[in-house]
Amino acid sequence: MKSLPYVHDTIKVTQEMCDHNGHMNVNYYYKLFDSVYTSFYIEELGFDEDYLKSGFSTFTLEDSIRYLDEFTLGENVFPSFTLYKSNKKLLHFIGILQNENLDLAAIFETVLAHIDLNKRKVVNFSDEKVKHLQNVYLEQRKMIDIPFDIKLHIKDINE
Repeated sequence: MKSLPYVHDTIKVTQEMCDHNGHMNVNYYYKLFDSVYTSFYIEELGFDEDYLKSGFSTFTLEDSIRYLDEFTLGENVFPSFTLYKSNKKLLHFIGILQNENLDLAAIFETVLAHIDLNKRKVVNFSDEKVKHLQNVYLEQRKMIDIPFDIKLHIKDINE
């Protein structure tokens, strides 16, 4: 399978990441996904420290991980991500972990809500942020072919 548009550095499975079954523990699948999409979220989408200081952030509403194949000690993990959909209040990311043959080993989806930190309520993104998110989304859509079912769903901004 082809990688998703935001490709993260390759990660080697360490002894610390392995469990009593001799493969990467499920906690590390989540940690890898979280760290990869967090760097995409900050670097590409602009949810950096300044955004947080402005009084806004996002909170996770739902996650889904599908484990399709195992990783064992010393194997390389190839993570990648995409902004799958967005609307005025929500973001839907998809991430994958692939092995050295680029076989799909795990699928991650997450939905985040835009939060006003002072009110602790879901609010709309600014028009400027919506435009930026849509530009990233539209650019990435040209580069992806998702050969698996999507489990989580949000309305697209155009729906």
